[in-house]
Order: sequence, then structure tokens, then C-alpha cells
Amino acid sequence: MEFIDNLPPMDLMRSEKMTFVQLIIPVESAHRAVSYLGELGLLQFRDLNADKSPFQRTFVNQVKRCGEMARKLRFFKDQVSKAGLISSARPDLQPDIELEELEIQLSEHEHELLEMNSNSEKLRQTYNELLEFKMVLQKASGFLVSSKSHAVVEERELDETAYSKDRYVETASLLEQEMGPGPSNQSGLRFISGIICKSKALRFERMLFRATRGNMLFNQATADEHIMDPVSTEMIEKTVFVVFFSGEQAKTKILKICEAFGANCYPVPEDMTKQRQITREVLARLSELEATLDAGIRHRNKALSSIGFHLMKWMNMVRREKAVYDTLNMLNFDVTKKCLVGEGWCPIFAKAQIQEALQRATFDSNSQVGIIFHVMDAVESPPTYFRTNRFTNAFQEIVDAYGVARYQEANPAVYTVITFPFLFAVMFGDWGHGICLLLGAVVLIARESKLSSQKLGSFMEMLFGGRYVLLLMSIFSIYCGLIYNEFFSVPYHIFGGSAYKCRDATCSNSNTVGLIKYQDTYPFGVDPSWRGSRSELPFLNSLKMKMSILLGVTQMNLGIVLSYFNARFFGSSLDIRYQFVPQVIFLNSLFGYLSLLIIIKWCTGSQADLYHVMIYMFLSPTDNLGENQLFWGQRPLQIILLLLALIAVPWMLFPKPFILKKLHSERFQGRAYGILGTSEMDLEVEPDSARQHHEEFNFSEIFVHQMIHSIEFVLGAVSNTASYLRLWALSLAHSELSTVFYEKVLLLAWGYNNFVIRMVGLAVFAFATAFILLMMETLSAFLHALRLHWVEFQNKFYHGDGYKFRPFSFASLIDDED
Repeated sequence: MEFIDNLPPMDLMRSEKMTFVQLIIPVESAHRAVSYLGELGLLQFRDLNADKSPFQRTFVNQVKRCGEMARKLRFFKDQVSKAGLISSARPDLQPDIELEELEIQLSEHEHELLEMNSNSEKLRQTYNELLEFKMVLQKASGFLVSSKSHAVVEERELDETAYSKDRYVETASLLEQEMGPGPSNQSGLRFISGIICKSKALRFERMLFRATRGNMLFNQATADEHIMDPVSTEMIEKTVFVVFFSGEQAKTKILKICEAFGANCYPVPEDMTKQRQITREVLARLSELEATLDAGIRHRNKALSSIGFHLMKWMNMVRREKAVYDTLNMLNFDVTKKCLVGEGWCPIFAKAQIQEALQRATFDSNSQVGIIFHVMDAVESPPTYFRTNRFTNAFQEIVDAYGVARYQEANPAVYTVITFPFLFAVMFGDWGHGICLLLGAVVLIARESKLSSQKLGSFMEMLFGGRYVLLLMSIFSIYCGLIYNEFFSVPYHIFGGSAYKCRDATCSNSNTVGLIKYQDTYPFGVDPSWRGSRSELPFLNSLKMKMSILLGVTQMNLGIVLSYFNARFFGSSLDIRYQFVPQVIFLNSLFGYLSLLIIIKWCTGSQADLYHVMIYMFLSPTDNLGENQLFWGQRPLQIILLLLALIAVPWMLFPKPFILKKLHSERFQGRAYGILGTSEMDLEVEPDSARQHHEEFNFSEIFVHQMIHSIEFVLGAVSNTASYLRLWALSLAHSELSTVFYEKVLLLAWGYNNFVIRMVGLAVFAFATAFILLMMETLSAFLHALRLHWVEFQNKFYHGDGYKFRPFSFASLIDDED
């Protein structure tokens, strides 16, 4: 035991030792101190104002200001992206500025942008109206020439009176004359010209027909140019129309329908000379507006470019400031209102770094009073913190998805790094498919620096995060594939010639009579001659099934051994004597013995039926084994192991609750003063902790809990061992699927002397390999390996009821889009 205690601590085996600290910070250095701690990222603050709403906290106004600045910056980012510009960070172009100065700058920039957007929108609206007017003049003149003989001169003035609009008053000279009011002629044929969205034209015509009872003539023509919507910036296709009608009442109805359908009406004179003159004036105005719009867009893009240079820097600054004030809101003012008091957790190794950062904050803020930093006792359990790197982080996340480790309990991720990809490979074993996975993993790792800075989709982000898991899974898949001797289900003589040969030269009876062994066993993995032989499936099924049981019993024993190290670390001798010892005895008396029989049968080549041995070990342990005996003394050994398994069940169930009750009663009678250390009562003594919460002892609850735990282990020993048979089932399914696709698709297509059929067969084989074997089978094997770790392995020792260490860190801040 001294040897075990003297071993150096294993990285990741236990979470970092944590300590609870209190900070007393003068107000003048509080902001700088929290900023420096955010850069360090090793202190998790505790919210001392949890009973207050966000609006009752001290720095609520500063948080609101930061929120408003963040809104303006999101507006700028949206405008930059709409303009098609790229915001590139140039930190050296502008020195660091204070928050108040930045707030003023952002307000000025926002006001300038809003004004430019408003002016641009008005100009675009005017430009669209003139463009529509130009198209109406061009298209409507053709309709008017054909109907000129039916029109009277006086109707022109009446028509222009109907379309007099304030927005055309400033058009100039002849336009003003055409739009001016004139005498009405109530008896002649009139017309209304305008433009409407092409999608509404058919419904518009039907509505006009019904409203005028068919007393109108509707002419339309598609506009030559598309009009840009100033709000949505989409290009809209429009149709020019001219409606001929008679009567004042019809005119009123038509105008109301035009308004309802969003049709814009424009006056068109019948005189060709006036039409040409107005057209020239409209074209002149259009060219002026185009120049003005282009100049406005250039000016706006220039302003947005100058903002874009600093946008990322400003966003980071505002995000940091908001995080600092949110953290300051978690601190309490002392009674004098001159100091802020904060509490939190930090790793013990980080105390010196935190103290150095606080000293720098005191010096840089010119404070006359230093920041007080001291260690305190805490009631609650500390958070769990593992220092991981790019390689181990993905495996730690797999474990944390089940549950975060309790403070300082054994971490399964240490073993998951190897066991997880290995169990995956046992189910996925094919070195051809493994090479495909390896290529994908190598590509992700080679482009790591580029992909880590990009925003990926949910699937690609998950794949990139698990790139090292994929790498190990592919390497182990190649190894297991070499053992199974499968390359896309095809066996190869990689390590020499086969140990078997046919009975004659024709090999016609190899699948019926079988092969004969003529030389030494194939040196590595499965002999390629097994493929296609009559005993292929029985041999491989037996091999993989027994191998699955061996792997399962080994991993479950590892889990029980880790429960011993947990009990030893937390000083719980009860868990060692009345949980660890009977669990080891029970599991190995039954399934450890089965594993031993498997190994002896492999080594001796015995024909014993292990099913018969295990079944009659329970039904009639005293009967003679006969031909199923594998070694001398097997029957008495089986009786002893069976008795040990029966004794282990009450050993797990009864002693511990009664001993706990006795210790509890002695403790309160004054005969024992030690703290009752047991994982069942969750009373572990934490480092630097003197105060403990002791719940009232409830014997019935403890007994029921122990009974459930014992029954779960006994039944789980059987069900968990059976669960490991999924390694055999998934491996067999993967191998058979590969064989089906190879023989029934690729070889079948290659049997035809036709290039097209061969290419189709190759395409189907490639598709099936990529999407079914490399994607669906990979996901299936991954999920099954995940289940074996979470349920069969971790339930032997892992509580997983802790909570993560989440320090205040600028590095972990994300862009809050809310």
C-alpha cells in the first residue's frame, strides 16, 4: 500500500485541487482587478447577489450602456455585410480608447449612418419614380397613338388634373404645365396610365373589369427594366398599363383600385411634342440622380470601411467591458461602501498568479489600499477542473456528456483515451475502411489552424472537435482489420502464405469437405483461407464472441479496481471492505472463471462445451463434468467459486448499513469524534474545509439504497457481460455488409463485359461504402462504444454528480447576438 501511496499523481486522474477564496477590493481598483482576472481566466466568482434582480444591482447602468453599444456595433456589422465589405481588424491604426470616448464615437457614427441611409432611401424612391415615369412615357405613347382618333383635345387637361401630385411639382417647366389643373370635360373618352407589379397585373385587370362592369379598355406592356425596392433591395419586375374609360364615377373607382393595388399613376400628354420634351427632362433628372446616388454610395462605403477597420476591436472591447460589469454585479459592497467583497473558487496552483494579477491592478490603478486575498472555508463541494489539451479535450467531453466528475474522484477519461477507440475498432475492424477514416482525420488535423478560426456547421464542428478521436479510431480500426484480415471484406496474404490447402488441385470440395493444414499457423490475424470455407462463420462467431466476453470482463474489472482507488483516496475503508471486495469476488467467481475457461480452451484446443459447463455449474455443481472437464480440480473449484459468489451477495448488502448505524450512534454518544467518511452519505472531507453539513441519519434510507446498489450490481454483472456481446454482433454485421456489397454489387457488375454496367456497379459500391459503411456504421459503432463506457464501465465507480469549473475568462466569451 505504501508503494501505491508513493506513486506520483497521474495527470487527469484527479481533478485539480481547488480552494475557496475571498477578495476585498477597493472601489477605485475593482474594474482593473476584474479585468486582469478575466485575462488570467483562473477564478470562478460566486454570485453574492443571487437574491437581487438584474435591475437592482450596483452596475446596472454600465451594463445597459454596454448593451446599447453592442446593439450599435451589431447594426454597423449588419450594414458592413449588406454593403458587401469585409471587416478586417487593424489594431494598430488607432490607440486604445476609453469606454466613454468609444460611446460618443459610436453615437456619432450611428447618427451619420442613419442620416445617410435616410437620404439614400429618399433619393432611391425619387429615382424609382422617375424611372417608372420614363417607362410609362415610352410604353403608353404606343397605346395613345392607336387611340388618338377617339380622343379629344380637352381630355388632356382633365387627365393631367386627375394625376396632379405634389412630388412632381418640382419637376420643372413643361412638367408643371402638364400636371397643372385644367378644365374638365365630362363627356369625352379619358385614360389613366401607370405602372404595377407584374405579379398583380392579372388580378388588377379583373378588378377593373368588374368595377366598371366591362366599360373600360385595358392595355398593358412589360417594362424594359426592373425596379429596385429601396427597403428590401430586391429587383421587381413591373408592367405598364393604360386604362381607357368614360365618366367621372369610373375615374374615381379606377383611382381607388390603383391605390389599393399599389399601382403608381403618371400623367402622359397626348401631344407627341410634349411627350418628347417631358421624356428629355425626365432623362436629365435621372442622370443627375444616378450621379448623386453613386456619390452617396461611395461616401457611405467609405464611412463603413473606416468603421470596419475597428469593428472587431470595438466589439471585443465592449464584450469585455460588459463581462467585467456583469462580474462586478456579482460582488457585494461592504458596510462602508468603499470596498467590494467577492468570493470564488480557484485552483491551488493558480493562487500565486491571481495574487500577482491583483498586485498589478493595485499598482496600475494608483490605489492607496491593496487588495486583500485570503483563503476561506467553504460548505459546498468545489467545482471540477481538468487541465486538458487539444488531444484529451474530446475524450473528456465524451465523459462529461454523461456527467461531470465529482470533485477529485477518478476520471474515466484517462482510460477512455485508449479503450473507447479500441472498442470502436473491434466493432468496425476493416483496415480498408480504417484507412478511409484515417485520411479524413489527417485532413482535419492538417487544416486545424484554418478550420479553428472559421465558423463551421453543426455537423462539421462536431467532426472537427473529435478529430483526434477519429484519428485513434481509424488507427485501431486498421489494427483490428489486420487481425480480422479484411480489406473492404477481402482477405489478403499479407503476413505469408496460408496454413491450409485444398485436398485436390481443383479445390471443388473446399466449401463442403473443407481444407487440410499443411504448415505452421498463419503468423498474424485470421488465416485468409477461412474466407469462403464451410466453417468460416462458426469459427469467426466463436472467436469474436469469446473475445467480446474477455474484453468486457477486463473492462468491468478495471471499473471495480478504480472504485477501490476512489475509496482509498477518500479514506472510506467501509467501501473497500464491504463493496470493493465482494464485487471483485462475485464478478470473477462467475465471469472471471468463464474468461479463464475460454483462455484454457484456446490454449489446449479442447472440445469442451462452455455453455454446458456454466449452466450445470449452477444446476448441478456436484455432477461429474466428463468430456467437458478442461483441467484437474475443475469441479471442486467450481463449487468453491459458486459458494463465494453466494456469500458475496449478503456481504455487499448487510454489513455496511449496520456498521454505519453503529458508528453514527457511537458518535453522538461521545465515544467517537471522527467525521463519518462514506461515499454513501456524501460526507467527504474537502481540502481547506472545516464546516460540514450533516444530514440526519436515516437507517431505512441507507439500507434501501444499499439493497438497490447490491441488486443492481448482481443483475448488472450478468446483463453487462451480455451487453459486451454487441462487440461480436456489430463486428459480424459490418463484415457481412462489406461482403454483400463486394460480392453482390462490385463482383456481379464486373462479371458483365460492359463498360457502363461496370461503372454503375462501381458507383453503387462506392456510394454504399461511403454512406452506409463509412458513415452509418461508424455512427452505429461510435454509439455502441459510448454506451459500453457510460453504462457498463462507468457505473462501477463513477458518480458523475459534480459541476464544472467555469472561471471568468475573456478567452471563453462568445459573441452574444441577443
